[in-house]
Amino acid sequence: MQKELIEQLLSDPSLPCAVHELAWVSPRTIPFSEGVRSMCAANRCGMYGKSWACPPGVGDWQTLRDECYAHAHALIFTTKHVLEDDFDIEGMQKAAEDHKTFNRTLCDLLEARDIPCLLYGAGGCTLCKTCTYPEAPCRFPTRAHRSMEACGIDVGALARLCGIKYNNGSLTVTYFSMLVFG
Repeated sequence: MQKELIEQLLSDPSLPCAVHELAWVSPRTIPFSEGVRSMCAANRCGMYGKSWACPPGVGDWQTLRDECYAHAHALIFTTKHVLEDDFDIEGMQKAAEDHKTFNRTLCDLLEARDIPCLLYGAGGCTLCKTCTYPEAPCRFPTRAHRSMEACGIDVGALARLCGIKYNNGSLTVTYFSMLVFG
């Protein structure tokens, strides 16, 4: 019943973009890896040590894996965005923000229907202009979105497992999210 409702919500007109591909998997099949998580320490995105949703603030990857595995259902979904050219940084940034807004709106829709869930997204949390990490607790712990990679999820391997395209070709950018519940 919840799966059908969630799939209906994914086409809600209040969402800023459309789901491109989706797949249902058992949470226990989601590939977690210390190697993926350790890449965060290289700080290529500039968020390491600056957010409750990124390492080390997000927590130990094994604990995050076990938290994910404790759920009954996992929905993997993507949004695909068209770019003007291969160097369309503004288009990529807008697409990333649209994907994050999609995730927040989806969480609001689920919360309004009393469906507790965890949502993992692409990139770090941008809910607050300035994160409280590490001086104070997260202002919105139930709304903050964890990065899939920050939790140790191997998104490339997950895409292959689900039969979802990791790359949708030239002049596009694809963002992944995962919803676990039940």
